Amino acid sequence: MSSPSEQFECRWQGSTNLLVAYLASLLLALLALSLLQLPWWLRLSGVVLCLLHAGWTIPRRILLSHPQAINGLRRDRDGWQLFSHAQGWQPVQLRPDSLALPGLIVLRYRRQGWCWSQGLCIAHDALEPVLHRRLRVRLKFSRRRWAAAE
Repeated sequence: MSSPSEQFECRWQGSTNLLVAYLASLLLALLALSLLQLPWWLRLSGVVLCLLHAGWTIPRRILLSHPQAINGLRRDRDGWQLFSHAQGWQPVQLRPDSLALPGLIVLRYRRQGWCWSQGLCIAHDALEPVLHRRLRVRLKFSRRRWAAAE
């Protein structure tokens, strides 16, 4: 009986489905700000904060066009690693609150030396269907998937 390979690597691209969902949420937030009975300066502050968040989030988390954007994951004998063009492969520890659904993977991780966790969404249109399924299976059934990077 052979053991499953510890080697796994996948890279994804920006997701149009996530972009549509984010822009719809942003539109709803801006609509709510416009309908609230708030002073003009508070409404304006809310609009500016929403637009700043969109300017930071869209290139880094959704379209993956920023050099800091994470667009790859691999598993080898050293553990799990995430890839960005700016930093290359970085060791991470996957968190137990990661979620692998057929249409969406929510990958929660903690970088080495960091106190808090981060997360990213990988929609089904960001990866080839076979790779998306393989990643879901790896996240659900991989041995030592929550172990810290060595």
